[in-house]
Amino acid sequence: MGITKTAAFTKEHNRIAVLLKAMAHPARVAIIDYLLQVDTCICGDIVNELPLAQATVSQHLKALKSAGLIKGTIEGNSICYCIDETSIADLRHYFAQIYSSLETKRKNCC
Repeated sequence: MGITKTAAFTKEHNRIAVLLKAMAHPARVAIIDYLLQVDTCICGDIVNELPLAQATVSQHLKALKSAGLIKGTIEGNSICYCIDETSIADLRHYFAQIYSSLETKRKNCC
């Protein structure tokens, strides 16, 4: 197995890659969508919204939290999850740069 050589890329490239990798599963996209709809919730609520087992949902929540896309605070026996707005802003900025670059190229290209 080869080495990924992430050190050869910028800090921003690595950060965006981590965020996008965490989003690269439909269950995780569904979790983000649900959190956007309800603002905050507990893990049990998310389990009721997805056609997945509680353990599977927990693994997806762990991946999203590890990447920094969501935050979780302990409230009694539950963990209340919400969107980490800083990470979403990072993604927005990245995609805005792509869009801006494409707009410029479109004027000068095919």
